[in-house]
Amino acid sequence: MLESIVYIFSFYQMAIEPLIDMSSVDFSQIALSAEEVGRLNPQTGDMRQLDYITYILDDNQLAVGIKQVHHDEFWVAGHIPGRPIYPGVLMIEAAAQLSSILYQLKEEGNHFMGFTRCDNCSFRGQVLPGDTLAIVSIIRKFQSRRFVCDTQGYVENKFVFEAKITGMMM
Repeated sequence: MLESIVYIFSFYQMAIEPLIDMSSVDFSQIALSAEEVGRLNPQTGDMRQLDYITYILDDNQLAVGIKQVHHDEFWVAGHIPGRPIYPGVLMIEAAAQLSSILYQLKEEGNHFMGFTRCDNCSFRGQVLPGDTLAIVSIIRKFQSRRFVCDTQGYVENKFVFEAKITGMMM
């Protein structure tokens, strides 16, 4: 009996409600170019984990960002040698960068937003060099100095992670 309850609980824990129907996103479109992302996102070099944004909802409440995962990135040689997997902490960073840009678009200013919390994070798939990671972020709480976003990541429309991201103006 207990095993049945654990199985049912595990099944419902794994059911993911997509933040957006990924089949409705045209990934060939660019809503914010790499240059525009760079203007709104202070991270550069190896710490830039967001290449461009392919979709932004008209009210700037939701966006889909793209991270092309390359074979020559700094973590490839050391994060599971011989079988590199894009680190979960970098997936979270990519989601935080996208969420911060959503805040910037709603606030219509260029404020430095610090990443202050990550809650309800889970990983359900892997991201490999050569993959395209599509990150979805939706603002759930918005204040002039703080935001909370739900985020999800997908590779080829397969769910790979989710997290609640909180940021604050610094």
